[in-house]
This record gives sequence, structure tokens and C-alpha cells, in this order.
Amino acid sequence: MSTRDGGPAVCNSCNSVIQGRIVTALNKKWHPEHFACNTCRKPIDGAKFHQHDGGVHCVPCYAKNYSPRCHGCGDPITDRVIQALGVSWHSHHFVCGGCRKELGGGGFMEQAGRPYCSSCYADKFAARCAGCGQPIVDKAIIALDAKWHAKCFTCNKCRNPVTDSTFSVMDNKPLCTRCA
Repeated sequence: MSTRDGGPAVCNSCNSVIQGRIVTALNKKWHPEHFACNTCRKPIDGAKFHQHDGGVHCVPCYAKNYSPRCHGCGDPITDRVIQALGVSWHSHHFVCGGCRKELGGGGFMEQAGRPYCSSCYADKFAARCAGCGQPIVDKAIIALDAKWHAKCFTCNKCRNPVTDSTFSVMDNKPLCTRCA
């Protein structure tokens, strides 16, 4: 065999002329038996291999020794890696701590080192409105030693929103200046 420039193909490993089948990888030529995994030393068959620290590794050795480990199951991650909360995850193991829905590409909230979808986070951890009892996930009005949705902070008599900075209080409920 010869190279494109007319010279013989020389094995990158043993520096001998290659007769017969040639493995071309990393812009070099190899005898098929000499293009081998740096870990297990077995020839790398097929086109799939990984480079790491200047060496080549077969897919199983790379997965076993160099792939990130999933925080959820401990197994190597050989496909899409999700980096979140300072660790690596398989996409199907990065799930909400409440409903167990995959969080893959979407946003999440963290509580005590666990990820939660926004809905479960609101249900489990968000402050509750003193008016309606529902979670407050946006801006809140803080008054009367409680938190309120803006739409829930209403006059106890006329039910109109209390928007003035001064208001009266009756039975620990707000009263607008007109009803006071």
C-alpha cells in the first residue's frame, strides 16, 4: 500500500510498512491490530473511539474510566449530560423532586439540594397569600405581618384593591381610606 504522495503507508505504532488493510485515524496510519485502546490494549474495531489525555480509548473503557457519572444512578453518562446543582445527570434522572417530571431543558428551582419544577416548588415552598391561601410566586405586598398577592390585598368592606400606602385596619384586615 502507498500513501497519496506515492510513498508506502507506515504504521504510526511500529513504523513498519503496512500491507493490506489500513486504519486511518487522527491523520495517521495504523495496522488494524496496532490501533488499540490505551486502557485495555485491545484493537479498536469500527469507527468509534474517544481521545483523552493524548491517548485513544475504546467506547467501553472511556465510559468506564472517563465519562461523568450520573448523580441519580451512579452509572457513566455516554450521551447527553445535564450539569446542574454542581453534578452531572442523565436527562431521564434529572427530575422534579415533587412530581418526578423530567426537567431536561427547562428551568427549575432548588430546595435543599433537590431540583423542583416551578409548580411543585410553589406548592411546597412558596409563601402563601394571607388573602387567598395560594402560593405567591411573583411580587408580594407585605402588610399586617403577612404576604399578599396584589389582587388579594383588598378593602374588607368594598373589596376594591388597597393601593394607597396608608390604610386602616379592622379585625387585622385592610380598609381603604374611603371605607375607614
